[in-house]
Amino acid sequence: MADVTAVNPWTWQDQLSFSQAVDVRAGGRVVYCAGQTSVDQDGQVLHAGDMAAQLTTAFDNLETVLAAAGLTLASVVRLNYYVTDVQAFFAAAGVVADRLKDVGCKPSGTLLGIASLFHPDAMVEIEATAVE
Repeated sequence: MADVTAVNPWTWQDQLSFSQAVDVRAGGRVVYCAGQTSVDQDGQVLHAGDMAAQLTTAFDNLETVLAAAGLTLASVVRLNYYVTDVQAFFAAAGVVADRLKDVGCKPSGTLLGIASLFHPDAMVEIEATAVE
């Protein structure tokens, strides 16, 4: 198991459940996850127009990928968010913050507002890096 330490010279990020940096030492394995979105098992977009539901489903999909690799959300050290509506993301961010807090995950990451994703109904894509 990796020795993972959050590096936070400030406290403002704590309410958003992320870290300014994550120091990983003695990690045995790194898993780079592709971007996960709100799609079903056939790749069809779910929850058009509903950022909270799309975030929830994207995290469900991320946890499915992590489980297939023998890991959990608690193993994630970096999350990047690509969103088509930053304000909608912040309005729905509680579903993300609570889910991360529940497993003690405070990853580093980036939030990027972008023009579009792979499908016009997709509002969010998350990519993760996990360590063991």
